[in-house]
Amino acid sequence: MKIVMYDFKTSADERGALSAVEGGKDIPFEIKRVYYIYSTKPEVRRGCHAHKSLKQVLVCMKGSCKILLDDGKERQEIRMDMPGKGLFIGEMVWREMYDFSPDCVLVVLASDHYDENDYIRDHVDFIKAAGHSRDHSP
Repeated sequence: MKIVMYDFKTSADERGALSAVEGGKDIPFEIKRVYYIYSTKPEVRRGCHAHKSLKQVLVCMKGSCKILLDDGKERQEIRMDMPGKGLFIGEMVWREMYDFSPDCVLVVLASDHYDENDYIRDHVDFIKAAGHSRDHSP
């Protein structure tokens, strides 16, 4: 599985830092939805699903967390802890966010509006839809 990370243009001086993200320019889609996850307990896992067609870029604005990505063939874990970097997650990739630091703020930039029909929430169903026969859970 190829992991794609974006380095966002960041300007910093004695006043602080500023990073900018433009849909269709800095990431490969127009941004239609933005949401953020925060105040999450360290032992909680979020996500635990795949999308049939939605694309996302995750940015850890503050603190840190880990992301498990599973394309049905292989799994990789990524640690997110830099607000100037974005993790691209394409369609048909199972994702789980976990190990949140107490101050973590994880922002998600999405290619489309919320659509419950785009979700695959059962890992076994995901493996079948991805065209693989692996039978273990994430």
